[in-house]
Amino acid sequence: MQAEARRHLVALAREHDVLPIAIVLDVPERVCADRNAARPDRAGMPRHVIQRHQRELRRSLRGLEREGFRKVHLLRGVEEVDAARVVTERRYNDLTHLTGPFDIIGDVHGCSAELETLLARLGYRDGTHPEGRTAVFVGDLVDRGPDSPGVLRRVMGMVEGGTALCVPGNHENKLGRYLKGRKVQHTHGLAETVEQFEKEDARDPQFRARVRTFVEGLVSHYVLDGGRLVVCHAGLPEKYHGRTSGRVRSHALYGDTTGETDEFGLPVRYPWAEDYRGRAAVVYGHTPVPTASWVNNTLCLDTGAVFGGRMTALRWPEREIVDVPAERVWYEPAKPLAAPAPGAKDGRPLDLADVAGRRTVETSRMGRLAVREENAAAALEVMSRFAVDPRLLGYLPPTMAPCATSTQDGYLEHPAEAFASYREDGVARVLCEEKHMGSRAVALVCRDEATARERFGVAAPGITGTVHTRTGRPFFDDPAVTEEVLARLRAAVAAAGLWDELDTGWLLLDAELLPWSLKASGLLRKQYAAVGAASGAAFPAALAALEAAAGRGTDVAALLTRQGGRAADAAAFTEAYRRYCWSTDGLDGVRLAPFQLLAVQGRSLADMPHDRQLALVDRLVEADASGLLQATRRLHVDTGDEESVAAGVRWWLEMTEAGGEGMVVKPLAALVRSGSGRLVQPGVKCRGREYLRIIYGPEYTRPEHLARLRGRALGHKRSLALREYALGLEALDRLAAGEPLWRVHEAVFAVLALESEPVDPRL
Repeated sequence: MQAEARRHLVALAREHDVLPIAIVLDVPERVCADRNAARPDRAGMPRHVIQRHQRELRRSLRGLEREGFRKVHLLRGVEEVDAARVVTERRYNDLTHLTGPFDIIGDVHGCSAELETLLARLGYRDGTHPEGRTAVFVGDLVDRGPDSPGVLRRVMGMVEGGTALCVPGNHENKLGRYLKGRKVQHTHGLAETVEQFEKEDARDPQFRARVRTFVEGLVSHYVLDGGRLVVCHAGLPEKYHGRTSGRVRSHALYGDTTGETDEFGLPVRYPWAEDYRGRAAVVYGHTPVPTASWVNNTLCLDTGAVFGGRMTALRWPEREIVDVPAERVWYEPAKPLAAPAPGAKDGRPLDLADVAGRRTVETSRMGRLAVREENAAAALEVMSRFAVDPRLLGYLPPTMAPCATSTQDGYLEHPAEAFASYREDGVARVLCEEKHMGSRAVALVCRDEATARERFGVAAPGITGTVHTRTGRPFFDDPAVTEEVLARLRAAVAAAGLWDELDTGWLLLDAELLPWSLKASGLLRKQYAAVGAASGAAFPAALAALEAAAGRGTDVAALLTRQGGRAADAAAFTEAYRRYCWSTDGLDGVRLAPFQLLAVQGRSLADMPHDRQLALVDRLVEADASGLLQATRRLHVDTGDEESVAAGVRWWLEMTEAGGEGMVVKPLAALVRSGSGRLVQPGVKCRGREYLRIIYGPEYTRPEHLARLRGRALGHKRSLALREYALGLEALDRLAAGEPLWRVHEAVFAVLALESEPVDPRL
């Protein structure tokens, strides 16, 4: 290969920030000639062409590294070529096999006393942690502080002992050039380090050489914990993670700038963290901030210890921040410490690019789930115009599929089908929960305003959470009513002792808000009440006329019977929807029936077994002194026991014949997979015979209508329910873990977008 062709390959490698490696096959001229002769397209190649190629090869060997090839493997002769094997080597920065736990320590800058205090606070004894934790230093160990040699001795000893990792900072890079004899300016604290090294020379003449070797061996950044964590000095965009090039190293050491300078004459750094959307958490230092705070899954740990601030560490994977104060101001900063970037406590607004267009969301339960562009557009309309404050919108509940269509006479849905379906999926124990005829409500309850402000970034006075519908809209038009509901919930949580028991400052609850008429009054007036009123006005007169005709001897018996049946169906329809309507005055008459605690600070509770969930909910209801909360009745059923199944059917019949809506059947263990590994429906609704009149019309129970309705297709609805369920769980995981707002809303928004998929709304 000629030099020009090689130049293009080196350029391609640099473009993608990977290392170009050359493998040179140096075989005798005779072998080349024999092999060419055996190839039809090369059989006539003159011998002098091969000789010229070999001369060019000899000339090229001396300059391959200068051309940009990081490694050159020279294979001489046929035997070496045949014996060679291509082996993939792990890149120096690829430590994905190391899973920690880690203690990532921010910029030290020669503050050895503070470093020792922080290490002790983290549990290290003489550089070793009794639980086998690994310290990871983000660089800038030296300069400005009182004891850079002491810091280097500690860190180098830990790295050599296998209890620490270290990436270089820009100050180590400059120190390394100085130790090589390069001409560098003794500014930004290097003068103090040089003076300290001169004193160290008398005690340890080999110290400089060891430091030089240590600095030269530092790798620009590390990818750790299966790719979930990246540690570098100045931050690193996702496209550079795990890559190797001068450009990557420069960004890891110095970050990126806008090309401008501030009023202090210092470069203005580009706020890369505000645009970061990577899956890996990036932990870095370099730019001092007053306090460490997460911004879009990135965390700056330089909290200005050398300037009199604090020295900070992050415990990973716990995501716990640990810090110690500086003993004094060791070096006056050139400018005040920068404020945290937007996106932490202030809650950085979402970017349209986060949700627009066709999207793919990675979930831990169902892998990648796609959102169509047209569905995203519909969701954007709702989210941008009608939804609650996005910082408080951490979850949208999934749709729920009905049980399989029943073949039993007179029934479209029957619990026997639900029990049989779960039995086929290997689910032995299910929980039947009373289905309240209300409106789905999600309540985020904070312990106080301070929690709402600190955790969710809501600065408006008097806001302690939200109550929203399953599409993210505020449930109450008046914020004062919302806060009154939250106040009653908060009092019940406190009385039940759940704040302390769950070690949280906030709770996310899934519930039904009753009566149905509270939110659906428009639907009731325009649709259901209109049908009831029309039938109430028309049928009595029609029946009276038919009865009069029959009295005169006209044969209208069949028509009279048919119209009488229709009148009875219409009356049953009116009675069905009226059960779910009653008058309210403020919160008088309003009931909230919680049935699941979704998440608390630091953990999702969505996979907690439903009996344990309802035990917590029962305590909440019992502790409520306001009368707002309502209990949820339930029954355990063993799907393999005929008597237990029969008891479940009887319970459903008694409840629905008394006017109840029906029940939801759920696997007792919450998240369950079938024997084939398929995610099982998290719950199916089994609605009562009379309630379904509201859904399918007054006369749906007539045999001809039931026969038609039994052909309803449930496949799409079931698929939709599972996809939304997986996305909801993903949102809860991200919310509980404190991930950035855009990551939470990626999953929340996808649930709302899937709701735009065309599916029969009656299912």
